[in-house]
Amino acid sequence: MVSFTSFFVSFVACTSFAQAKRGLLLPRQNNASLDGAIYRDPTASPEARVADLLPRMNLQEKIGQLMQGDVSNWLDTTNGTFNYTGLVANMQYKAGSFYVGYPISWDWLARGIKYGQDYLMNNTRLGIPAFVQTEGIHGFLIGNATIFNSPIAYGCSFNPDLIEKMGKTIGTEAAALGVSQLFAPLSDLARELRYGRVEETNSEDPYLAGEISYSYIKGLQSTNVSATVKHYVGFSAPEGGLNTAPVHGGERELRTTWMPPFKRAIVDAGAWSIMSAYHSYDGIPAITDHHTLTDILRGEWGYQSWVTSDAGATDRVADAFHVCAHGDMSCITQKCITAGNDVEMGGGSFNYRSIANLTASGQLDMDVVDTAVGRLLWAKFASGLFDNPYPAVPAYQRNSTIHTPANVDLARQIDRESIVLLENHKQTLPISKDKKVAVIGPMAYGFMNYGDYVVKDSYMHGVTPLDGIRSAIGNGSVIYAQGCERWSNDQSGFPEAVAAAQSADVAVVVVGTWSRDQFYLWQGLNATTGEHVDVSSLNLVGAQAPLVKAIADTGKPTVVVFSSGKPITETWIANYTSALVQQFYPSEQGGNALADILFGDYTPSGKLSVSFPRDVGTMPSYYDYLNSGRPVDPGMMTSNGSLVFGHQYVLNNPTPWYEFGYGKSYTTFQYSNVSLSARNVSASGTLTASVTVSNTGNYDGQEVVQMYVQDMVSSVTVPNKQLKGFQKVMIKKGSSQTVSIPVNVADLGLWDVDMKYVVEPGDFAVWMGSSSTDLRGNATFTVS
Repeated sequence: MVSFTSFFVSFVACTSFAQAKRGLLLPRQNNASLDGAIYRDPTASPEARVADLLPRMNLQEKIGQLMQGDVSNWLDTTNGTFNYTGLVANMQYKAGSFYVGYPISWDWLARGIKYGQDYLMNNTRLGIPAFVQTEGIHGFLIGNATIFNSPIAYGCSFNPDLIEKMGKTIGTEAAALGVSQLFAPLSDLARELRYGRVEETNSEDPYLAGEISYSYIKGLQSTNVSATVKHYVGFSAPEGGLNTAPVHGGERELRTTWMPPFKRAIVDAGAWSIMSAYHSYDGIPAITDHHTLTDILRGEWGYQSWVTSDAGATDRVADAFHVCAHGDMSCITQKCITAGNDVEMGGGSFNYRSIANLTASGQLDMDVVDTAVGRLLWAKFASGLFDNPYPAVPAYQRNSTIHTPANVDLARQIDRESIVLLENHKQTLPISKDKKVAVIGPMAYGFMNYGDYVVKDSYMHGVTPLDGIRSAIGNGSVIYAQGCERWSNDQSGFPEAVAAAQSADVAVVVVGTWSRDQFYLWQGLNATTGEHVDVSSLNLVGAQAPLVKAIADTGKPTVVVFSSGKPITETWIANYTSALVQQFYPSEQGGNALADILFGDYTPSGKLSVSFPRDVGTMPSYYDYLNSGRPVDPGMMTSNGSLVFGHQYVLNNPTPWYEFGYGKSYTTFQYSNVSLSARNVSASGTLTASVTVSNTGNYDGQEVVQMYVQDMVSSVTVPNKQLKGFQKVMIKKGSSQTVSIPVNVADLGLWDVDMKYVVEPGDFAVWMGSSSTDLRGNATFTVS
């Protein structure tokens, strides 16, 4: 006998998309008995609403909250047709969230989301909406949304206010189509530069990474779109620089270096969700690490929201780590969910299907399941999702909400504040707009050199360096030659490029690394950065370095622009060419932002968020090494080929080529009068460090005033110094400004021999300066 429900589902599956659009859905559930339910009361607290809803749920409904669905299960992403059977099947066990990150039209996406949420709200017993999820580390992942520069780039802006505006913009654009959760930001650190995902991190430094993450989250979640802080925790320094490889370290390093930016993002910014990581740390898979996921995250930090796995990560418990046998879904589920990984993302075997059998057999306590479900429900209430499950704007408002002129202008502003001037010999920059400029190099034109996590074919849209330079000075003043392909050793294009340089007053050569968008990155195409694209050298690939030399050898002023997703180690370029500019992967306005810098419409203010090593063999290059960590007795090979032998290293130098916080300007800044508001403070006290900064040059400009703190004597080995504050200030030429930065003494503690956090009594030096090594003055206070 065929049941009515089975007949109805089969009937609807055969109907056309147009019929479905007119509302041919399952009969609306009669929820009149729930009208007075506390969980449906928007004035009740999230805690009260969870306490009311959770006991009403049956086991299948609970399991359905703990696995991620996918809009492609009911929306054909190639032609937009609707599959009702797929919708019903998806929502049976994958109803808590669904992924929508596909290169489809706004209309298809908005309709697919609406069908999913309508089904959940109107055709399920309790009407629990799903989080609608996609990517968003530097823009909402959909065609013709605003693309901002990559995180490693906007970290160089040292401008949290702009990052908060960016987060709000990304959230507003995402919500406009019905998206309610983005997998961003990363609070990982750029400590291993061979690793392909450096571009997705925003800094090597825990403090800066925390401030950027914090600001992104405050902006994003102000739109009621949930952030997802990733990848928790200690993920981005894998063995050999290889994606998902083990990370080695102890708990003190984990707590001192890796956890602070996550705590800033999770606790202080109030992130509504977290993504656990693919790796193992000190032999424990992050996804099964009870100590980090429960003892610290929930026990010490008091986090009450939910953690999801990364895509396919649960399978790695068996297939990569061999902690469970291959295919042992019960083992995988027990280890992950009991550790505190609440939800299983798609991309794998959906091991959490085994929860029903595990609870029935008594192998998994129902309280564990309830805790995981309750955390997810709490986030849905706290974020307002229950009360506005479909935040999309009407279709006629999309163009006035997404990719607006104001949003594009913001992308340009952040981009130009992120560009770092590394060298400027004989004041080659800024270039006068009456000069003829040769634009040369494989990164200058033909594609947008975005980082990963942009939508398919984004590389065809945006302002390239050549476009921006032409717009700034006119087509008639610009000559272009590619010179070489980025992936080739072929130098047959050099003569054209040399001729172009010789015919111009100045040459701008754009070289670097490249990634791919979220479609092509996984299709086997060549790339030198991006997820799963790791390198053994940080040098330029192919003919790019010889191209730079050939152009510089013309004798024409040569400005080199590194367009890259990580530091490049071609140290000879620093003094062989006239100027060197770093533009990490740009926004869609990248070419205009670059032109703003090159022609002096904007004075460079970016500072490196990551140190540049001299060679891959001199890593690590981060500034905050532990005391005793960087003895220096360098050797070198001179420009004429002579060998000068040293010991650290025999023919190289362990200090960075360009250090964290470094960046030149067209103007100059003088520091004076470093002072402290107090000289003796308690471990819970506060004080203020101040310095006078004077613009002694010929341009108005912004300076990033950086404050580093040094613990003079400690019971365990600690970083030699740590960034503990910064402020970006605009100072007119000829003017001075007093810059004051607060010091919270409680933030200056260490993890002692008993792994207890303590602020030890003693002296602390406060350094004020323009980079992590260019420190202009200091003062000392004592903790009593």
